[in-house]
Amino acid sequence: MESVTSGDGRLAPLCPTEVTATLGGADLCIAEARDLVADFLGGRIRTELGIRVSARALGDAQLVVSELVTNARKYAPGPVSLELRVTRDVVEVAVRDTDPVLPVARSADAHRIGQHGLEIVKAVALTFEARREPTGKCLTARIALRDGLDGRDALAP
Repeated sequence: MESVTSGDGRLAPLCPTEVTATLGGADLCIAEARDLVADFLGGRIRTELGIRVSARALGDAQLVVSELVTNARKYAPGPVSLELRVTRDVVEVAVRDTDPVLPVARSADAHRIGQHGLEIVKAVALTFEARREPTGKCLTARIALRDGLDGRDALAP
């Protein structure tokens, strides 16, 4: 799998449907993560490989990355890893951090200010998974690349 360090601005074509980045410690890494999604899905996947990616999918992927990376920076010490992988009609977004505590979705509350990130991720993703790993946790969301695909269409073998 290709490895990209945040901030270098390049995506080398080692593995055209996957990219990994280790994000820095500043709030700027959230913007860098969103830019990485745009470069990967809008540039490499859509333009270079000719795979259809809807504007909605690109926006949803950036939103999911923003929410997951924001939470990782807020609650976990140490580095944050972002992996993007396209398989079939889906982009898989995986964010790893060093905190082993799994997130818990709170009940919907229109009056609550903030802490809606996991609700948002679950609303736009086909699937969401949180699992502990030896060095922390990994949160994975899968998003359909094209409009009109439901979970069965996008995830079927």
